[in-house]
Amino acid sequence: MRLWHMWKGSFQLIFGRVIKDMSEHTGLSEGDYGVLDRLDLHGGGQLRQQELADSMDWTKSRLSHHLTRMEQRGLVARKPLDADRGVQVLITPEGKSALDEARPVVAKAIRKHFLAYLTEQDVESITKLAGRTKAGSL
Repeated sequence: MRLWHMWKGSFQLIFGRVIKDMSEHTGLSEGDYGVLDRLDLHGGGQLRQQELADSMDWTKSRLSHHLTRMEQRGLVARKPLDADRGVQVLITPEGKSALDEARPVVAKAIRKHFLAYLTEQDVESITKLAGRTKAGSL
């Protein structure tokens, strides 16, 4: 349990620092960045709202409320799909610009708060561990 708590605490500390740096420099929250990043990387700028919720492991309600706030800030738009009762979420030019501004900030924060502390051996070990745990959870 000691090792588990150390691992979990380290992750939370690093993740919190990365999010803090991003938020301070861009005004985006963790959720904002997650939505924009997934829309861009997984959907080419658009995804069905349910696919987006699933990819973030969020409930439909949580995502809907968050998207409403993001729409009010001009970062995303939603449009109903004619074929069924689904909703398409689209990244706006303002959202894409905010994402493009945030990505180098996030990369720099990850280097500063995580990668800078790793040796080549650490990287190799973490890579192997990540592969084993991913394979074990499938």
